[in-house]
Order: sequence, then C-alpha cells, then structure tokens
Amino acid sequence: MKKRILFYVFVSFTSIFLGQLHEVGLTIGGTNYVGDIGKNYYFYPNKLAGGLTYKYNWNPRIALRATYSLLPISGNDADADTGFRRDREYSFSNTINELAAGIEYNFYEYDLSSDDKTWTPYLLLEIAAFSYTGVNSYSTTTTSGTAEVLIDTGKKTSLAIPFGFGYKSKLFGTLAFAIEAKFRYTFNDDLDYITNDALALDGTKLNLEGTGNDWYMFTGVSLIYTFGRPACYTNGF
Repeated sequence: MKKRILFYVFVSFTSIFLGQLHEVGLTIGGTNYVGDIGKNYYFYPNKLAGGLTYKYNWNPRIALRATYSLLPISGNDADADTGFRRDREYSFSNTINELAAGIEYNFYEYDLSSDDKTWTPYLLLEIAAFSYTGVNSYSTTTTSGTAEVLIDTGKKTSLAIPFGFGYKSKLFGTLAFAIEAKFRYTFNDDLDYITNDALALDGTKLNLEGTGNDWYMFTGVSLIYTFGRPACYTNGF
C-alpha cells in the first residue's frame, strides 16, 4: 500500500513538472531614460539594447519569468524640450546591467499546444537589481584661476521596479514572438551623474529642474522558443 501511494505521488509530481511549458527568448530593442538631462519622454527609445528571458508557465494565465538585460542609456540637453536645458548643454551616457524576476499575467489563456489560445496581450510586474556607473562624490578645484567640478564615479548597484505590458503570439511550431515595453522606476538620482548634491563651477549647487529619481525604459521585440510537453497545468495561484 505504501509503495502504491509513493508511486502515485511520484507520478503526480512528475506530471506537474514535465507538464509545464518553458520558454526562452531573445529580445532586441531600444532604451531611453528620464531624469535631469535631455528629453523627458517616457516612451522614446534611442539606444540599441537587448536581453535574454526565461519563463515558466505556471498556468495558461500566469508565467514566472527571469530576465537579464544590457541597457545603454544616454541624454543630451540639445534634444531637450525646455530652453533651460538647451542653454545648459549637458550630456551623458551610461550602461545598465539588469537582472529582473517577476510575474507575467495573460489577459487570455495562452497555450501553444492548442488551436485557439495562441495569442494574448499581457501585463508584467517585476523586481530588478541593476549595476551602473554612479556618482560617489563631487568636489571643486581651481587651476590657473579656473574652477572645475570633479566627479568621483564608480560601479554601483541598486534596485528598480519594472512594470509594463506586451503582446505575444505564435509564429509556427514552437516559435512565438512578443512585443513588450517596460518602465523602470529606480531609487537613484545619479544615472546621469547629476544629483541634488551636484556642484556648479563656483562651488554652489546647480539649479536643477526637479529632484525626483531617474527612470529608464526598454521597448523591444522578442523571438521565443517554447519547449516541454503539452500543457498539463497546475491550478496556479
């Protein structure tokens, strides 16, 4: 009797594990940033970026996902929509390496092994850890009567809250594609090397537009490969 019970338990767990569909995807797209330099458009991709994603389909409505992304960002006051920034003429570039994990919620049931559940819009919510080059401190120095701002920078890590939306659909066989836009709210204000502690050439604080934390965004198209047995889903959450 005990052997029979153990056998059924083993079969149940095996069917749950093998029954899930797994997905791996490659995403190519563009990034943009919102902060103290350049444009303040939340949807304005202007730097080439990419990422790799793994998804575990918990059920036809919910997928657990993990993503690595390489996200260059930049800003230039010459492109700004305010005269204050255009006259100031600041610019910067930075590179973000990001690891994110979270939940993807499908509006409709999604199952590539079926005939009528092969597309859906979706929402996603994640938590992300990222590294970038940030500001450690500011100082001023005078050489031959000229004042200069010295910025001490270095590699830093922080957290962001990515949320976004997308659309995915079957191409053929086990291949699918997705179009996705993600917005990252950070807890930092130095992605552009400017913070509330920034100093002007005379040692006084800079007159900045706003004091909020920086954002960065990623919009892209993904090619997705699905593998695993046809879906035998759990009941989910």
